[in-house]
Amino acid sequence: MTREEAKAVIESILFTMGEAVEVERLAQVIEEDKNYTRELIFEMQSEYDNGQRGITIMELEDSFQMCTKASMYEYLIKIAKTPRKYNITDSMLETLSVIAYKQPITRIEIEKVRGVSCDYTINRLIEFGLVTELGRKDAPGKPILFGTTEEFLRSFGVKSLDELPELSQMQIEEFREQAEAEASAVVVDV
Repeated sequence: MTREEAKAVIESILFTMGEAVEVERLAQVIEEDKNYTRELIFEMQSEYDNGQRGITIMELEDSFQMCTKASMYEYLIKIAKTPRKYNITDSMLETLSVIAYKQPITRIEIEKVRGVSCDYTINRLIEFGLVTELGRKDAPGKPILFGTTEEFLRSFGVKSLDELPELSQMQIEEFREQAEAEASAVVVDV
């Protein structure tokens, strides 16, 4: 393995691990001794520190870790404060609507309304911060109750759930027909 290949291996390990890795382990991977490995890492540190790079390698006792340069923290704070954009699918929007109008509601109750499994969709909505667990229903199995969050209200520009538009009986019937069509489209292998 060439010197540059060994540095690339070390770089990929430090990047992927995200935590301090002992020199001995790195040396084993590149099949070299600890002194040579340490020499490579110091070279890499110098390259990162002298170039226009946002990362560096930090030494922690007999280990090394890849991390962000302190001079980049202000940019990390900016990106962390930037609102995330969600890619909400139609099925996610339908599930979110059911939760918003029927909360607190269990997964099984949501699936009865939609006619399809909603595990993945509910988990994604929780990841996006639009839905949260509200507790447990006092029923057999103690199913989790779901409801919307303040982030949901902000995202949809309403101050409270009372500001959600009223659903007409015709809209409710259309949702029911769509859910039944989705459910009948699912093929079950026997």
